Amino acid sequence: MIVLLVLAAACLPAETHQIVPTKLYNSFDHRHPVLARIRSGDTVVTKTADAGGYDWNGKKAGERGNPLTGPFYVEGAAPGDSIAIRFTRIRMNRNYGFTTYRLGAYAVTPESMERTYGRSYQKGAVVPERDDIVRWNIDLAKATVKLSAPQSKVHAMEFQAKPMLGCAGVAAPGVFAPTSGISGNYGGNMDYNRLVEGTTLYLPVFHAGALFFIGDGHALQGDGEPTGTGVETSMDVTFEVVVRKGVGLENPRLETAEWIVSIGSQPEFVSSLDRTIRVATTDMVEWLVREYKMEPWAAHLLIGYRGQYDVITVGGSMGLRLSKADLPKR
Repeated sequence: MIVLLVLAAACLPAETHQIVPTKLYNSFDHRHPVLARIRSGDTVVTKTADAGGYDWNGKKAGERGNPLTGPFYVEGAAPGDSIAIRFTRIRMNRNYGFTTYRLGAYAVTPESMERTYGRSYQKGAVVPERDDIVRWNIDLAKATVKLSAPQSKVHAMEFQAKPMLGCAGVAAPGVFAPTSGISGNYGGNMDYNRLVEGTTLYLPVFHAGALFFIGDGHALQGDGEPTGTGVETSMDVTFEVVVRKGVGLENPRLETAEWIVSIGSQPEFVSSLDRTIRVATTDMVEWLVREYKMEPWAAHLLIGYRGQYDVITVGGSMGLRLSKADLPKR
C-alpha cells in the first residue's frame, strides 16, 4: 500500500504555487513552521523582503538582517538526497534599494582605514535606525540602479542591474540553527553574484522535506561583497525544485548554461579564503569523478589548467568554476 501511494504521488502533475509570505524568519532552522508543502517538479512563485526587513511596498515586514521566505517542505526529500532549485525568475519589484557607505575594514588594509572617510553618512537617510546607509534608485523599466546621494562630480554612478539572491539554503544539519547572516554546507547567506535568473542551485538535504528558504535580494553586487551589502531590495522570485534521490552532496553547487561551480561556503570571518578554496576544489574533484566519470588525475589536471576561482565574499567564501565546454560529455 505504501509503495502504491508513493507511485501515485510521483504520477501527480506538477503544480504552480502562488505564495506571498506573511511571516519571515532570520535563521535556517528546521523548527520553523512550514510555509508550504511542495512536490518534486513543482514551481513556486513568491516574494522576498530586503535585508533590512522591508517588503515590496516599502513596509516593515521582518527583522534585519536578511529575513527569509520559507521554509518550503519538499515532499520525498530525505537526508542523503539533494535538491536542485532552478531559478526561472528573479526580478526587482520596487523603485529603490540601499547599500552601506564604504568598504568594510575586512576588505582593505588596516593602515588605509586610518585615513579614510567616516562610516556615517546621514541617520535615517534610508533606514530609520541606520546612519551608514545610502539610497539607490531603481528604474524597473530600464533595469538600472543609480546612486541617489551623495552625488559624484565625475561619475554618474548608474549601472545595469543584475538581480540575484544573497540567501538560499536548506535547514542546517542537526540542531544547528544558524542565523541568516552566515553560510555553510546548507547554503545560507552565500551572497554569490552568480545566483541569478536561469541558474540551478544544488543543496544537500539534512532534514525531512529539505526545508528550503530564500531571501536577501540584491539588484547589483560586485565580486566579494566588499561593502558588506549588495544593492539591497525586495524581489519577485520563481523557482522549480527537483529531488535527487540518493545524490548526496557535502557542499552547495551551482550550474548555469555555461558553467558548473563548486562553492566553498563557510561562515564569514570564521574561515579564511584559503580554507574555502580547498573546500571548493575538493568538491569539484568529487563532482568530476562521480558524475563525469573522470579519472582523479584527469580531474586534478583539468582543474589546474582550466579552473577559475571566484571570491564570493571577502569574509570567507570561494567558488571554483569550470566551463561546460571543457567537460566530458555525459
